[in-house]
Amino acid sequence: MPRRPGPDKWLNPGSELAGFGTGSDNRTNKAKQHMSGFFGAGRVLVAVVLLALAACPGLAAEQAVAEQAAPAEAVYDMEAAVLRGLEANPTIVQARADLLGSDYGRKSALSDMFPSATAGYGWTHQDRRPVAGAGDQDEWALHLNLHQPIFTGFNLLSSYQKARLTKEQNEAKLLDAELALVKEIQSKFLALLKARMDVKSAQDAVERLKSQLKVTSAFYDVGLKPRLDVLQAEVELATAEQDLLKAENDVSTCQAKLNTLLNLPLEAEVTYTGKLTSPPFDRDLKQCLDTAYVGRPDIQIGKKSVDIAEKDLGITASAFYPELAADLDYYKYGGDPDVNGGRNYNAASAESWTAGLSLDWTFFQSGSTYFSYKESRENLNKVRAQLDETRLNAGYEIKESLLNLKEAADRIGVARKSVDAARESYRMAQARYQAQVGTNTDVLDAQSRVSSSEAQLIEALADYETALSSLYVSMGVKNPDLGAK
Repeated sequence: MPRRPGPDKWLNPGSELAGFGTGSDNRTNKAKQHMSGFFGAGRVLVAVVLLALAACPGLAAEQAVAEQAAPAEAVYDMEAAVLRGLEANPTIVQARADLLGSDYGRKSALSDMFPSATAGYGWTHQDRRPVAGAGDQDEWALHLNLHQPIFTGFNLLSSYQKARLTKEQNEAKLLDAELALVKEIQSKFLALLKARMDVKSAQDAVERLKSQLKVTSAFYDVGLKPRLDVLQAEVELATAEQDLLKAENDVSTCQAKLNTLLNLPLEAEVTYTGKLTSPPFDRDLKQCLDTAYVGRPDIQIGKKSVDIAEKDLGITASAFYPELAADLDYYKYGGDPDVNGGRNYNAASAESWTAGLSLDWTFFQSGSTYFSYKESRENLNKVRAQLDETRLNAGYEIKESLLNLKEAADRIGVARKSVDAARESYRMAQARYQAQVGTNTDVLDAQSRVSSSEAQLIEALADYETALSSLYVSMGVKNPDLGAK
């Protein structure tokens, strides 16, 4: 089988293709033109690719400069962390999208009250030729309609009001999502501060136990204390070091969770600053309940749900009423696709328009509409009961948070005294042991009580601010820094 000639032979007038005569010459010239255009386009493409490759080092350099210009480390206190989360957390982005979508739904429901226009265009073949002046056997038609609903049994009005209430409900849902996020960020932030204080307490315990191990080993080396004291000190030191490792892991875990809530990379260099305190809170139960019943978003969502259920009831009831509408129609016919009449059309058959009112009423559906109405009525009763339950739960949550806050405040005062007493007890036990009038067990027990009392104080401080955060959220108040409001 002969080989197919290559591009060089297509372009060479003296090749074997040139002996085919004039027709062959024409084909050869066309081939030359096509191949010349092809290779010309190819050269342009290669030039573009080379230019792009030449620009890549510049782009890489710009990216490197941008990375160097970016801040190496971000610093967030509790307030800044909450504000960052409210801006960038995907949950809030979703809630904002729902709110924006419901606003478009409200506008759509409003548009349904205004006129609508439709157009129709088609071709029809009749089985027999029409009478003279009435058109052709093959007919093209154009139809325009303007429709205005006048009365729909309050369906359109109720639908618009429902859409408006849905938008308002989504506004409350956005606030509810923000409050839930604020509570979660503050809870993790406080857990991080607590974990850092646990690390500091564990480090102090390790240092105390290392010091005691040195003293015990020195006494053992000179024969003043038994080997048992050294072993006991080593066991306690190993236990304290394990507690330190756990506390350090808690710090890393809390920081990773905070990065996630703030929509930051897990490996991002972020510094979270702050310390556990006990900010004052002077509202009583009645003031908290009054604030919650006005501003708590789930109560507002419940109220909107009741209103929406009432509108659904009205939409269902609209089927009991007749519907009144106005229509304006324009018709144009022709024997050709341009619907411009023809010799078989007179003025009346080629173009016309009509205007009119229509009244439609479906007055019997074998009970379907009636039972749908009863279903909507029961759904309204259900939603009302859910709103009552939401109010009751809101009151309980506020009462619980107030009690937890008071308990934590009382524990803080007791824990501070316990820490002071435990530290003094440890100092005395250590002095007695070094004076050879106390035992190693006394020192280790005293050290354990110091660690335990410090842990209780740290937990009380964290519980206080956690209860305060829950209380503000229960009232429907965003308080990023947990300061007095």
